[in-house]
Amino acid sequence: MKGLELAEEYYKAYGESMLKEQFPEILSRIAVGLIGSGSECLGYDDEISKDHDFEPGFTIFIPGEVFLDSKTAFRLERAYAKLPKEFMGYERALVGPVGGNRHGVVRLDDFLSSKLGNPYGELSVTDWLKIPEYSVLEVTNGKIFYDGSGTLTAIRENLRVIPEDVRRKKIAGNLLNMAQAGQYNYYRLTGRKEAAASELAVCEFVKSGLQVVYSLNGKCMPYYKWAFRGMRDLEILSNLEEYFEFLLTSGYSEDLVLKKSNTIEEIAGAIISELRRQNLTQADCGDLEKHAYSVNDSIRDTEIRYLNIFAAVSP
Repeated sequence: MKGLELAEEYYKAYGESMLKEQFPEILSRIAVGLIGSGSECLGYDDEISKDHDFEPGFTIFIPGEVFLDSKTAFRLERAYAKLPKEFMGYERALVGPVGGNRHGVVRLDDFLSSKLGNPYGELSVTDWLKIPEYSVLEVTNGKIFYDGSGTLTAIRENLRVIPEDVRRKKIAGNLLNMAQAGQYNYYRLTGRKEAAASELAVCEFVKSGLQVVYSLNGKCMPYYKWAFRGMRDLEILSNLEEYFEFLLTSGYSEDLVLKKSNTIEEIAGAIISELRRQNLTQADCGDLEKHAYSVNDSIRDTEIRYLNIFAAVSP
């Protein structure tokens, strides 16, 4: 059973009745679900995932202390702690999970601050350029089982749409990085027999390539270890996963240099075709650098357009 399914079944079996019977007065102000960190929130958990931080449980999001006093919050925590310790063959852990508590009672403003840097779930354009996409995704992933006020649901829906100028800035910067790492530096480094450096260039090319593919889909890219897994679910250019994988896993040898160079150009060609399909570029060539600047020139907001082209590229 997937972790998200386990969480929802546990909530339906015990949490829902507990809240309705013991806390009817606050139902209109809370939300319940499972979102945030962890493969189960993305639906990517498997048997290996069950070796840690896997248990029946859910999160009760409550408003700040101005709207819900600490005494009521404490009562909620005690009520949650008294829920059955075992469910469907799985036991709740007695120690806190890696990365902090993911279940139980959580102040919504604290959760949003930890992920987005502010307690309201509102991101300015500057925020969108700076905050890692996986942090945004950790607010919009998973599932909300109940939302009395609709506040959390509205925040999640608003964050699902990346502002268009931000999307273009991300695409532009990562295209330029792909051009420098893959179309330029890889060729020069292999010519110098710099094996380690050439493989590092491949890694940079793939890292930025993955980001471009997610951006072309209008999606936030998950934490790096799930980037490939998540790519399989994308509607656009998901077939490039095997090309990226080949570049990373084939290793270095003189016999592979030409094949990897050709693969880099195949990826570039596929991305350029999609850029044209989405009317993001006016360049007419196979040089990703020229397309990068063309995409950047298409940004409407002059402040964003004139920022360094790498302003939205993750370090």
